[in-house]
Amino acid sequence: MPLVPPPRPAAQPAADIPPTRVLNANQPEWSVGELAGALKRTLEDAFGHVRLRGEISGYRGQHGSGHAYFSLKDGQARIDAVVWKGVFGRLRQRPQEGLEVVATGRITTFPGKSSYQIVIENLEPAGLGAWMALLEERKKLLAAEGLFAPEHKRPIPYLPRVVGVVTSPTGAVIRDILHRLEDRFPRPVLVWPVRVQGDGAAEEVAAAIRGFNALPAGGAIPRPDVLIVARGGGSIEDLWAFNEECVVRAAFESAIPLISAVGHETDTTLIDYVSDRRAPTPTGAAEMAVPVRADLIATVADLSARGRGAVGRRIDRDRSDLRALGRALPSADALLAAKRQRLDLADARLAPALAAGASRHRARLQLLLDRMARRSPDVVLANARARLARIDHRPLNALRNDVQRKGEALIQLGRRLVVAREAGLERARALQARHTDRLHALSERLAQAGARSIERRRDRLDGLAGLLGSLSYRAVLDRGYVLVRDAAGLPMRRAADAAAATRLSLQFADGTVTAVPDGTADPSGTSDPSPSAKPARRGGAASPATSGRRTGTRPAPTRQGSLFDA
Repeated sequence: MPLVPPPRPAAQPAADIPPTRVLNANQPEWSVGELAGALKRTLEDAFGHVRLRGEISGYRGQHGSGHAYFSLKDGQARIDAVVWKGVFGRLRQRPQEGLEVVATGRITTFPGKSSYQIVIENLEPAGLGAWMALLEERKKLLAAEGLFAPEHKRPIPYLPRVVGVVTSPTGAVIRDILHRLEDRFPRPVLVWPVRVQGDGAAEEVAAAIRGFNALPAGGAIPRPDVLIVARGGGSIEDLWAFNEECVVRAAFESAIPLISAVGHETDTTLIDYVSDRRAPTPTGAAEMAVPVRADLIATVADLSARGRGAVGRRIDRDRSDLRALGRALPSADALLAAKRQRLDLADARLAPALAAGASRHRARLQLLLDRMARRSPDVVLANARARLARIDHRPLNALRNDVQRKGEALIQLGRRLVVAREAGLERARALQARHTDRLHALSERLAQAGARSIERRRDRLDGLAGLLGSLSYRAVLDRGYVLVRDAAGLPMRRAADAAAATRLSLQFADGTVTAVPDGTADPSGTSDPSPSAKPARRGGAASPATSGRRTGTRPAPTRQGSLFDA
């Protein structure tokens, strides 16, 4: 037996170090591209074509390359989505941000981002509520542009020459329209066959409307006078081609009046709002397009009979009136009798009048011949030539003399103008000199008057200043009086007010002193003055109190006069 080493005890792993899984060294290695390709094949095999419901998110329109990129999400997850350029043009429902849709496509991966995505091949709204919400939103947008405005509606012609129909050529709708037109009023009908549901139906309907409008008037193919866009009933998904924006705009741009007959009476599409008239059914559209021929024939026959009767009655009435007027007229002989008489009288006077006129003209002609014989035209012409020869040079001489006289007169006038201009300038200079002298005189007088006025006003001002000095209270202060004011600067007139004040301001002639009263007042005015008090008057004059002590008599009490009574 071979020797086998005893097994070692297994080491217990640490609590924070996870156990390591040992891989087989013979397991094959994958490159990143191989793994991405394997995952892609696995995912595509497991999920071929799927129908995925979700809300469109992150849609920003087509990329520059023509592709469209966005996401589909619900409350739990989201998946990237892509619509290739070739598929985008065939989509019946274009992507819109926030729209809940059902997307049909295949699941694949994008190795460049290590993510999976759905390549959408078909897109449709999720449920009837989403279709209605999309319809209402598109209706509001088109109404805001004015495509449904009543002022854009055109009247339907009463009797069109040609009727154009845009519908499926194999359905019952075209048979109903043709049958109804044949019953009411047979008219030529042009049918533009289109698909009325499914992919590309909206584009075909829009192209048919624009194709009818592109037909030239008077061309090989007659241009319709009215268009009928018709389809049988169905669900909102079946009728959705007539809600597409391209169909609505083609109907709005149509120059030919358009009748919409899509679905039953309860079905409403956007082309019904933009069309000029809406019919509840295709049969109703045919009834709106043409009137009833039998009714028109009956109406025309009735109007013709009424017209013939009215004309016959008018002829009978005019014939009666003519007969009455004929009876009132006089006979032809009575009307022509006076005329015949005047004609006979004129015929009788015509021959003598012609003879007398011929005699007058013959006498006048003889008179003219006699005058010409006496004064021949040759003689008159010779006399005129002689007069012309005599005055040959006289007009030229007269013209020269007249020019010479007018030139001399012009020279004299120029001289007179020069003299008059010099005289006028001299008078202007003299007048200017006089005005200058007068201006100098007035300036001197004004200066003298101003000086005198200033002097008078200066004297008056000096007098007023002296009067002010004599009347001013400062002059009284110079005589030894004092002006007493309180703390507010107001003059005080009574001792009681001064005693009640907290601070006094005493204004002397040479300055102001602040004093504080002791709070007592002597109404009799007998209090002794301070020993250090100086005489109140200048020049050594004694105050009243000092004079009383010198004479030994007690002076009478006096009160200080008001400085404002002067």
